[in-house]
Amino acid sequence: MSADSESAIAALRDEIDPFVFLGGAIATIIAIGYIAARPGAAGEFLTNANTFLWSELGWVFLWAMFLAVAFCLWLLVGPWGKIKLGGPDEEPEFSYTSFLAMLFSAGLSTGLVFYGPAEALFHYSSGPPYFGAEAESAAAVPDAIQYTMLHWGISPWSAYLIVGVTIAYYVHRKGAPIKPSTVFAPFIGVENLDKKWVKPLDLLMVIVSVGGVAVSLGFVVTQFLGGISHNYGVEVGNLGTILVTVGLTVGFTISAALGVKRGIRRVSTFNMYLFLFLLAVAFVFGPTSFLLNTGTEALGGYINSFVDMSLYSNSANGAEWVGSWTVFYWAWWFSFAPMIGIFITRICRGRTIRQVVFAGLIGTTAASFPWFIVMGGSSLWVQTRGTVDLLSIVFEQGREVAAFPLFETLMPFGGIFAAAYLLLVLTFLITTVDSTTLSLAMFTTDGSEHPSTINRVLWGGLVGLLSSLLLITGGLEALQNFVVLLGFPIAFVIGLCFIGLTIELERTRPVLLTERHKKADRESEDQQTVVDYLSDRRPAWAGGSDD
Repeated sequence: MSADSESAIAALRDEIDPFVFLGGAIATIIAIGYIAARPGAAGEFLTNANTFLWSELGWVFLWAMFLAVAFCLWLLVGPWGKIKLGGPDEEPEFSYTSFLAMLFSAGLSTGLVFYGPAEALFHYSSGPPYFGAEAESAAAVPDAIQYTMLHWGISPWSAYLIVGVTIAYYVHRKGAPIKPSTVFAPFIGVENLDKKWVKPLDLLMVIVSVGGVAVSLGFVVTQFLGGISHNYGVEVGNLGTILVTVGLTVGFTISAALGVKRGIRRVSTFNMYLFLFLLAVAFVFGPTSFLLNTGTEALGGYINSFVDMSLYSNSANGAEWVGSWTVFYWAWWFSFAPMIGIFITRICRGRTIRQVVFAGLIGTTAASFPWFIVMGGSSLWVQTRGTVDLLSIVFEQGREVAAFPLFETLMPFGGIFAAAYLLLVLTFLITTVDSTTLSLAMFTTDGSEHPSTINRVLWGGLVGLLSSLLLITGGLEALQNFVVLLGFPIAFVIGLCFIGLTIELERTRPVLLTERHKKADRESEDQQTVVDYLSDRRPAWAGGSDD
């Protein structure tokens, strides 16, 4: 064994928390291995468990998400937003543009390309019961986009942010370790976060995170292979599926190994440019007037009905629909919240709470809403005009292929833009998975913000291996249900963050006010020093010194 290899292994051994790292890896392999070995039985059990939760305890998810939104809006406009996540004079590590690009790419990006052209079609075909419009009618068109906005707007980001801000506050201001169990700090103190009875939360997050990343990777591989099949007529078997999965695994593992500055930031910036380019192309060549009219109506409805839609559940006709869509999504976002929260913590040092929340709530929503209006609206326009029966294509071939016939229908050189969309699918996957594997590496250590390269590579390899196994055995949907099931306890973690951060910020507000006053005094003194210096340097005829 070379000296470099020995050094890398020694660095890994020194930084990891053995209980969380090894226990999480073993538990994850056992859980996913069982699902892969018995996908039918596991899928049936997990589906039944989730159905029970959604029908009997759906209100827990709805209220937890609604309170998260309310709390994040208060952080955005209230006095706590001025608090800096770091020292008083600490500058941000990344520009705001890079910060926003990484946040957007890590949070929802693979979902945008997977569901963007398809979700509104599903809502159009079923008719969301909240509105009462007949399925596949003209009235159901804006309703379909409006409900898509609910599922992909400020709500999921509120779940991410409430966990991220809580952990970031204690990491950057109190010196806490960067791991999920830091959410307990308001109740037990930072000094007790290394206790053994706290570690099970971190271990649970390893299982949820690896499962969630494996599902995301599996979905994107499915979408990529579906795109190749639809565009070029190329069908691949199990070997091809493995090769594609391995190739993507290598891509996101290299990006994660390069770190935030050299890997994740650069790919995220490229993603944003390609995302905005395809969005502009689809808007210009698509039914522009229809999109503007329908999008405006949907956005107005979203704003006016946000509270009602967020808490809507127990109608005789709507409970099953809300369970399979809204509650499912909320559970999914909850399951990802600790992992994305860790990544937010890693990149937000030196920023105020208001800057972080603004980027998450306003910045990312300002990017995702136009995407769903343009892509979902274009799909509905094509469907209602009878140009292409996208619904039949989606139901027969899967939602992952919806974008490809859409681009071919809307614009000249549609095949070129469909290929660009495939590229966007891949690069969004890389940024999503490399940020989440970086989070995995961070919270399986003792709280290091810079885990070793071998740590990140090991988690990337494990994710790729498990995804390949699930794709071949047909256990991907069962794993998704497993991850969603684990979103239920995390709903209560969201509640802990809400209570704990409120207590902490209220308790320390006098100290924070004094800190801001001291900073203002220092800035005033610095300004006066500059004025005095410039005054002394003026020539004698202007009233300055003769020196």
